[in-house]
Amino acid sequence: MFSPSFPDILINFLVSLGCGFIISLVYRFTYKGPGYSGNFVNSIIFLSVITTLVVMIIGNNLARAFGLVGALSIIRFRTAIKDPIDIAYIFLALTIGMAGGVGYHKLSIAGTILCSIIMIVFSNDRLSIFLSDQHMLQFSRSNEEGANEDDHLRVLSGYCLSYEVLNLRTNDIEHAIEYSYYIRLKKSKDPSQLLKDLQKIKGLTGVNLFYDQQNS
Repeated sequence: MFSPSFPDILINFLVSLGCGFIISLVYRFTYKGPGYSGNFVNSIIFLSVITTLVVMIIGNNLARAFGLVGALSIIRFRTAIKDPIDIAYIFLALTIGMAGGVGYHKLSIAGTILCSIIMIVFSNDRLSIFLSDQHMLQFSRSNEEGANEDDHLRVLSGYCLSYEVLNLRTNDIEHAIEYSYYIRLKKSKDPSQLLKDLQKIKGLTGVNLFYDQQNS
């Protein structure tokens, strides 16, 4: 039977608590969204410790494991996950707690350090190869004499890796057409210079550039 001594129990809790605290610090350091939640950061630590307790309660008793799963199945969590990366942190906290609960202290510490380094590296826009400068571009084009409809397309071709029309809408009051583009800027191009070049085009007004929250 799995019956850890009190010193073993204390060490398991301390290792899970320390690893959970490190994971919460990494989350706070790498978080970029607008709705930062201190409760979620604290819950990462709690998950690691609670999972350690659950694993020690189950031990190697299969009947106890099924009984605990049945008891926990009545709990329903309705909190929506705002960012997919939050799921990774939750799963990491649970995994570290499981490793700490069975006494794999070296694995818990090594896994926490390795995963933290990976998360920090891939959260850096300069180091990550998967992020690109994605923006939402909006402007209005009036039907003035001498205006060429292909002028803005030539500017976008010079600044963007790709661009896609999302929406076209007529403005009867100003006798103009409102454009909405989803663009990916080239790494070497400056967004502010793109705005300046578009504003120079005859007939273009209300040029706005919005950053994509998922990639900025």
